[in-house]
Amino acid sequence: MENTTILKDLDELIAKDDFSGVVSIKKQGKIIYEKASGYADRSNRVKNNIETKFGIASGTKLFTALAIGKLIDQGKISMETKVCDIIDYNFELYSKDITIRQLLTHTSGIPDYYDEDKIDDFDNFYVDIPWYHLKEPKDYFPIFPKEEMKFLPGKSFAYCNGGFVLLAAIVAEVSKITYKDFVEQEIFTAVGMTNSGFYAMNRLPENTAIGYVKDDMGWRTNIYNLPIVGGGDGGAFTTIGDLYILWEALFSNKILSKDLVDSYIKPYVKAESEGKDTYYGHGIWVYVEKGKPVEEYIVGCDAGISFKSAIIREKEITYTVISNTGNGAWPIIREIINLVYNKGL
Repeated sequence: MENTTILKDLDELIAKDDFSGVVSIKKQGKIIYEKASGYADRSNRVKNNIETKFGIASGTKLFTALAIGKLIDQGKISMETKVCDIIDYNFELYSKDITIRQLLTHTSGIPDYYDEDKIDDFDNFYVDIPWYHLKEPKDYFPIFPKEEMKFLPGKSFAYCNGGFVLLAAIVAEVSKITYKDFVEQEIFTAVGMTNSGFYAMNRLPENTAIGYVKDDMGWRTNIYNLPIVGGGDGGAFTTIGDLYILWEALFSNKILSKDLVDSYIKPYVKAESEGKDTYYGHGIWVYVEKGKPVEEYIVGCDAGISFKSAIIREKEITYTVISNTGNGAWPIIREIINLVYNKGL
């Protein structure tokens, strides 16, 4: 495995920051950097390794989008299908004109149960229903805000976790199996992502990292900070190896048809809240800066989770950083971006 001078900067950063998680970079089909660090289980001093499974928070949204895409390719729904024609979400203040495309692109305008613009402390966010009662997408409906729409459907961009819960509910309703089972069968198993799944927080399988939050008393687990099972907007667990499989399968059209993949990765709406060069496609972020290669990526952050996996196809680079702490991934990600765009990786 190649380990050049510039990549050694990552070693120093990982050591300096006491990073807990995994880092991997692949270039032209070859892994050029890979490292695991820190503990999957701090109490029992079980170390992270390259095959450790990690929660990826909002990275899950791509899986939800792909599940919807499978149903579109099967002719069971379309981008312009109205949400209210499939599920009766019965929110009086929400528009009945919201389409599947608007949920996929965060342009629906519905208020969010997990509105990141209103949350001051992500490590201590709670809803009115105990997290352990949120087992299916429909279980989230009572915690959706009883508020007016943020804007008319399709008129703007506002990142919305609740929109992807609705999409997961659509997957369950149309497929007639649970959202979790559909994603695991039609995506994970179908493409060989054998180390990915939706695991209950109190029933994590072997070699799965526990998420950790640091407070005044030290490190504690995130088990009381997140839904017990993922509901469409978060909650999937995966590995760096499975994410390489995902990117290859996506861009070789093994999951969705080529036309649908092309539609998904096209910069659909400008995500002004995220920066001037950041756009959103359908379940995937797209970074488009003049004079630089396009980067398509998924990202997630929750209590005890920070994550990004990205592909820069023009440079044939794919990289993933997953941490089982809330802020651990970001310094590593910034350094990788610096290596790619400024140091000629």
